[in-house]
Parts: sequence; C-alpha cells; structure tokens
Amino acid sequence: MQTLDVISVNLWQILISLINLVLLFLIIKKFLYKPVRKVLQQRQNEIDTIYKEANDAKETAISDKNYWDEKLKNAENEADTIISDATSKANIRKNAILSEAKQTAEGIIRQAENDAELERKKAEAEIKTEIVDLSTALAEKILEREIKMDDHKELIDSFVENLGDK
Repeated sequence: MQTLDVISVNLWQILISLINLVLLFLIIKKFLYKPVRKVLQQRQNEIDTIYKEANDAKETAISDKNYWDEKLKNAENEADTIISDATSKANIRKNAILSEAKQTAEGIIRQAENDAELERKKAEAEIKTEIVDLSTALAEKILEREIKMDDHKELIDSFVENLGDK
C-alpha cells in the first residue's frame, strides 16, 4: 500500500496560510487601501469641482443669454416706442402745418374777396357817376333844344348805346 502523503491536509499549514493572508490583507489595507482610497476621493472631489464649475458656467451662460435676450427685446420695444412717438409727432406737426396753411389760405381768400368787393363798389360808384354825368349831359341837350318825339327816341337810344360802351 502506498501512503497518501502527497495529498495530505496539514492544518498547521492552512492556519499559517490563513494568518499570512489576514496579515497581508491588514498590511495592504493599512498601507495601500487608505492611500488609494484617499487618491480616489481627491480625484472624485476634483471631478465634482470640475462638474460644478461647468454647471456654474452653463448657468452663467444661460443667465447671460436670458439677460441679453431681454435686453434685445427691450431694445426692440424701445425702438418701436421711438418710431411710434416720432410718427405721432410727425402727424401732429403735419396737422399743425396743414392748419396753418388752411388759415393762411382762408386769410388770402378773405382778402381777395374784400379786394373784389372794394373793386365792385368802386366800379358801381364810377358807373353811378358816369350815369349822373350822362344824365346831366342828356338833360343839357334836351334843354338846349326843343325835342320832338323822334329826337327824344334818338337821344334815349344814343344814351343807352353810350352806357353800353362805357
């Protein structure tokens, strides 16, 4: 019979291996795990800081975009207000100019009507004066000679003709 020395289980060896494993685990934990954990935590903090800065920059950019959009909207509203104010002022000025021109035209028309009325009155006065002069001349002629019916009709016709000419 052969002995099974090769496949034997040695409890002391297993126990020493387990103690070595626990010691190795404690040493690795003490010297490697905590420093590696510390480095990983620092990197995580740096990454979190970078993300936070990126988010802050993004929020700032969005805020700036909203600010400038609002400024642009206000500028457009202000431009519309300026245009409408200018239009209303131009309309007011136009109405004032038209009113002034209308008043000036009405004054010129009244002056022309007054001048025409004066000229008409002068012409009427001149016509009356001429009628009086012609009547006087006719009366003088009538009185100078004795008039017959034919002469009387002839004088009246010549008087009327002279009136039409003048």
